[in-house]
Amino acid sequence: MEANLRWVLLTAVAPLAWGANYYVTHAYLPADRPLWGAALRALPAGLLLLALARRRPHGPWWWRSALLGLLNTAVFFVLLYLASQRLPTSTAATVMAASPLAMLLTAWALAGQHPQRAHLAGAVVGLGGVALTLLGAGGAVDGAGLAASVAAMLVSCVGYVLAARWRDGADPLAATSWQLTAGGLMLLPVAAVVEGAPPAMDARTLPAFGYVTLVATALAFALWFAGLRHLPAGTVGLLGLLNPLAGVLLGVALAGEGLGARRLCGLALVLAGVLLGRPRTRPPAPAAGPTGRGRSPAVPSGRRPTS
Repeated sequence: MEANLRWVLLTAVAPLAWGANYYVTHAYLPADRPLWGAALRALPAGLLLLALARRRPHGPWWWRSALLGLLNTAVFFVLLYLASQRLPTSTAATVMAASPLAMLLTAWALAGQHPQRAHLAGAVVGLGGVALTLLGAGGAVDGAGLAASVAAMLVSCVGYVLAARWRDGADPLAATSWQLTAGGLMLLPVAAVVEGAPPAMDARTLPAFGYVTLVATALAFALWFAGLRHLPAGTVGLLGLLNPLAGVLLGVALAGEGLGARRLCGLALVLAGVLLGRPRTRPPAPAAGPTGRGRSPAVPSGRRPTS
């Protein structure tokens, strides 16, 4: 019992770290450096996890890691960075909390994985909660930030469908390290050409980048996958709900964002939708990507929390 409680507490660090990442990115990282922000998050964390996993890609996993690294790391991290910068922390966290529901619908459309009625009901309820949250955000919602959130979800969904098809032959932590490393390497030359030199590190940005890279990425993924080895998938999936809750609470407590009745109801509907969308059985574990977020109760085995 004590061992299970210890693993619950350790695993809970991951979604809490991912939820706090919205606030740290919004408050402390440079708004005009999304490419460098994503690269400095992905590559060091990928190398750390690669050293921990002690496995290199093999066979088709060389090109699979490159493709998934492009989708699940390079593109996703840039879009998530933009969304975190342009939307209030609580709004970004609530919108991205609907990612598992979007993944459910994408898997249905692209992979023919027919959801049950309860899953569809959860998707409707959760997406309705997102709409209610946006209406209760107060003032005009930044269109570019909202578009970045939606694009991030769509990219992550496609990456998830591919990772689920290629789940055999790779440990999830090792596959994540390959994708983070590949995505970070892809981002480096693009960031240098488009954004110039890396952002200057000072007393404000250096600890923030350290948190995003070491805590919200390397440590969070290591604890998440360790928890999946020691806890039931349903328990880990429920812990994933701490992600949006942490983002909303930090936005309210530290950024002074209002939490009106409409926004609160929207968050409640999103969480209810995710709970309804949880699978009732445990399928084989996919080779999870770093989004996986992500990501989460509506995804098989809760393996893709939004990051």
